[in-house]
Amino acid sequence: MTSIFSSLPIAHEDDAFGLIRLAKADTHPSKTSLNAGVYRDEEGNPWVLPVVKEVKNILHADPTVNHEYLPIRGNARFLTGARKLVLGAAEALNPAVVSIQTVAGTGANHMAAILLVHALQPKSVWFSNPTWLNHASIWEKADKNINQKWYPYYNPADRRFDFRGMVKTLEEESQPGDVVVLHACAHNPTGLDPTPDQWKAIADLCIRLKLFPLFDSAYQGFASGDLERDSWAIKHFLGEDGLELGIAQSFSKNFGLYAERVGALHIRTTSADVASNVGILLQQVSRSEFSTPPAYGATIVATVLNDDALFAKWQLDLKTMSSRIAQMRQGLYDELIRLKTPGKWDHILTQIGMFSYIGVTAAQAILLKEQYHIYLLTTGRVALTGLTWENVGYVASSIDAVVRQTATEAIPSYIIT
Repeated sequence: MTSIFSSLPIAHEDDAFGLIRLAKADTHPSKTSLNAGVYRDEEGNPWVLPVVKEVKNILHADPTVNHEYLPIRGNARFLTGARKLVLGAAEALNPAVVSIQTVAGTGANHMAAILLVHALQPKSVWFSNPTWLNHASIWEKADKNINQKWYPYYNPADRRFDFRGMVKTLEEESQPGDVVVLHACAHNPTGLDPTPDQWKAIADLCIRLKLFPLFDSAYQGFASGDLERDSWAIKHFLGEDGLELGIAQSFSKNFGLYAERVGALHIRTTSADVASNVGILLQQVSRSEFSTPPAYGATIVATVLNDDALFAKWQLDLKTMSSRIAQMRQGLYDELIRLKTPGKWDHILTQIGMFSYIGVTAAQAILLKEQYHIYLLTTGRVALTGLTWENVGYVASSIDAVVRQTATEAIPSYIIT
C-alpha cells in the first residue's frame, strides 16, 4: 500500500548528529570525537559543574519544589537573572526590553525568527559565511519565502575574520529592515570574533543601513571565562540609543545543562508599551508551540544567578572550563609545530571558544575519520573539548599525516558561493 508520505522529498540526517552516532558506534581504541559541541573533562567524560551539583542537592532537599506548570513567559527569577547577566544591571531594568524563557538557544532563535517574520517582514536574513548549521533551518521553517543571504566572515586564504568583506557586502546588498544574525562571542564554527573597534563599526553599520541585529549568545562566560568580556558586543549595541535588537540567550554551554534546554529571548524596543505588546505576541507563540517552558534547568540557573555565593562558585567553574579549552588549543598548536606539519597554524591560537576551524579540507576530514577514527565535520570544525593531554598527540600526528598525504584542494566546500 502506498503511504500518504511517499511523495515527500528525501530527507537527510543532520550532519553533526549523524557524526555523533557514527562515533558512538566506533569501538576502535583510538577513537576521538571532535564534533559534539559539549564540554568534556580531562578524562573525556561529561562534566557536571560543581555549582550545579550543589544546587541540585538544594532543590532535592526543598519540600516546596514541585512539577507545576511555569507561567507562559517562564520562571520570573530566571528571567531577572538572565536579563542582568546579558544586558547589564541598568539595561535589565529597562521596561522597553521584553524577555521570555525559551527552549534553549535554539528555541530563542526560533521565536525571534517567528516574531521578526510577522513584525518586521524582512526581505532577507543575513548569516555569516559560515554559521551555525541550524540558523538557516530555523529561518526556513519560520518563512521559506524570506531570502537567506550570507555575508563574508571567514577568509580561507589567511584563516582570519573577513571584516572588510562583511561590511562591503552589507553596504552594497542589504536593504532597510533586513535581519542580520550576529554571534555575540566565540563564533560558531570558526572561533573568530570581531575586535571591539570592528564591533563598533558593525553597530554603526546596522544603524545607518537600518538593519535589525539579532545576537546569538551561546557562550557567555564559557568562551573566555569572563562574563563581561563575552557580552561586550551586546552591551555596546545596547548603548546605542534607539537601536532595536534581539538576543537569543542559551545556558546549555555555560551551565553544562545541555539536556535541560534553558534559554531566553530578549527584544529591545523603543518603549514600554511596544515591549508589552511584543511580550504578548511572544507568549502567543510559546502557547501555540509548547505552552510553557521546562522548569528544572531554569530553576537551577535562577538559583545561581540570584545568589552571590553560588554565582561566585559558578564563575570559578567557568574559568575551569574555559582554561582547559585554551590549554587544549595551545596543546594542539604546539604538537603541530613540533611535528613541522606543512602549513601555518597560528590561527588556532587567535580563535576563541570551544570550536576551531583548524584548516583541514573536506577530503582530509574524511581521511581522519576513515583511517584514524577521528570524527569532525567535513568543514574542518573541531570541538577542542574532545581533546585531552592523552589524545592531543595522536590527533596532531594524524592531522600531520593526512596533510602530508593529500594534495592541495580548491576552496573548501563549506564556503558558500
